[in-house]
Amino acid sequence: MGRRKKGDPVSGWIVLDKPLGLGSTPAVGKVRRLYNAQKAGHAGTLDPLATGVLPIALGEATKTVPYLVDADKTYRFTIQWGVTTASYDAEGAVTATSDVRPTRDQVEAALPRFTGEIEQVPPVFSAIKVDGERAYDLARAGEDVELAARTVTIHDLRVLAQPDADHVELEMRCGKGTYVRALARDLAETLGACGHVSALRRTRVGPFGEDRAIALEFLEDLVHKAGGLEELLPVETALDDIPGLAVTQEDAFRLSQGRGIVLLPRQVETVKALLKGASRTVLASHGNQAVAICEMRAGQLSPVRVFNL
Repeated sequence: MGRRKKGDPVSGWIVLDKPLGLGSTPAVGKVRRLYNAQKAGHAGTLDPLATGVLPIALGEATKTVPYLVDADKTYRFTIQWGVTTASYDAEGAVTATSDVRPTRDQVEAALPRFTGEIEQVPPVFSAIKVDGERAYDLARAGEDVELAARTVTIHDLRVLAQPDADHVELEMRCGKGTYVRALARDLAETLGACGHVSALRRTRVGPFGEDRAIALEFLEDLVHKAGGLEELLPVETALDDIPGLAVTQEDAFRLSQGRGIVLLPRQVETVKALLKGASRTVLASHGNQAVAICEMRAGQLSPVRVFNL
């Protein structure tokens, strides 16, 4: 007989509006303790100096985290001209200064070269592993860290405002693996200036936007008043890009046991119409409840992730 899991079987998503100064891992820990959840995880790290949308998965929602990690993200951020830091944000030690202050027109003229698929070298102060060690640990220890360039996608990049000569505010929508701090570094170098990210806020991760985000203090108060479950979004919220297929109670039972089901010809045609592409992934549900993430092959649905809800 297996050991009973500690905590309550709470499942769903909390879209936390992460406050300044709190790391992603401690934020997950706080939310997990609030709900006394058995499991918790997050979809996309936010630096302590960043604020905004941090989707936190509880219970069975953790099985959908890999599908959200690949989702597009949107950021609003401010570059402060005149100072470059080791980490390219306000936390790092100053490494260079300059009197150059790019104008808004100059910034906008440079942005097209950073849009689309580009090569980007991540900041050395990042969580990327080098020979089993985090790059930021090596950098803080004074070691020379060299990271390889990687291909990232920036879908949209625009100037929002230039409040004064020392600052410019931008918005970026990008694919996974894109670093705002690296963009600020490269943009400053292109303009012959020094610069770093002085403010950063994530406004969207896939289907989770600011409109759904909840402040930690408000969530704590809500949970203490026994209203925390009201803020839980369904497990399948993270799977908005995956087409859904309704299955019978009998088929739902088979899938929940990890067994595949054979589709009727009309179901096969329905799934093919839903997929509209190379993906074979569908979300099987019965009633209003997600049953399993499945792969369709040769007229059969095979469960990849089964939800115990």
